[in-house]
Amino acid sequence: MSPFLLTLAAATPADGDNALVKITQEFGINLPNILAQMVSFGVVAYVLWKFAFKPVMATLDERQKKIASGLQYAEEMKAKLEAAQQASEAQLKEAQVKARDILAEAQKAAKNFAEKQQQEAVERSAALLAKAQEAIELEKKKMLAEARTEIARLVVATTERVLSQQLSEADRTRYNEAAGRELTNA
Repeated sequence: MSPFLLTLAAATPADGDNALVKITQEFGINLPNILAQMVSFGVVAYVLWKFAFKPVMATLDERQKKIASGLQYAEEMKAKLEAAQQASEAQLKEAQVKARDILAEAQKAAKNFAEKQQQEAVERSAALLAKAQEAIELEKKKMLAEARTEIARLVVATTERVLSQQLSEADRTRYNEAAGRELTNA
């Protein structure tokens, strides 16, 4: 019985049956209906608890677990993303350093190549100048030889004219040969 009814029953005098009936009639309470409604409510509450609230609560618990695992997964992914970004930034910085090193090396190689080419050009021009000097020297010697020959011929011719009048033919020949030898040796 309900505590309210027990309280009512305890408050009734010794002729409790009449008093209880009187109270229930005064307030319009039908005791068997109330007891049947209480039992029905208990059965409905049990059925709802067993078949409705428990599955709903289990579903809510499951969803809360999924949400919690999803949040945890999101946090893990966020941490992984940050780590990946840091790694990519580190790789980018490393690539920039390597690119600078390669660029510096290429510039150094280009400078060395240019210096080598310049040195080779200087060496070639020096070789050409040396060859030109040699050619000039050869040409000078050739011209001097031709000039000596011409001078010797002129000296011989002049000497011949001067001496032709006073020297004999044998003396002229001898002077001509001696003058030619001296000019050739000089």
